[in-house]
Amino acid sequence: MPTPEKTSFNEIVAAGRDLLEVGGRQQLTMQSVAARVGVRAPSLYKHVSNRAALLTAVAEATIDDLGTLLESTDGSIEGLIRGYRQFAQTWPEGFRLMLSPEAPPEALARVAAPVLHASRELVGDQEALEAARLVTAWATGFIEMELNGSFRLGGDVNNAFEYGLTGIHRALANSR
Repeated sequence: MPTPEKTSFNEIVAAGRDLLEVGGRQQLTMQSVAARVGVRAPSLYKHVSNRAALLTAVAEATIDDLGTLLESTDGSIEGLIRGYRQFAQTWPEGFRLMLSPEAPPEALARVAAPVLHASRELVGDQEALEAARLVTAWATGFIEMELNGSFRLGGDVNNAFEYGLTGIHRALANSR
């Protein structure tokens, strides 16, 4: 008779996400996850083949949670990007992991769909991808600078974010 499972893939991924947020990528190891879920490290290999697969699983779960959050917005470029920022502020290390090579392209495509749709509404089919990339690149850069504490000249960072978001929306809406 086989021995009962002492942990599950979902528990492993949840533990990985917690460890990632507490200590960054360097804390996300097979050993630390095993300790968190209460098993020995070799037991994890029944569920996750190696650390790279663990990083990918954590990245995908993070991306899927971002997708859920984006679905709860009004679907506008502004709503989506505000949601993106909120997500990054809540899960900064997960946000960074989503931008890494470990993030599965198919999961990224799923989460990009609402931004592509909103961009299409503003600029039409022909330039939707370019517009979505512009919005995402600006937002990602702004958010990463914010998370790193790079805005040191004073002023209100929230106002700066809204100013940039308004400017991008205006530029895209007027490009048609």
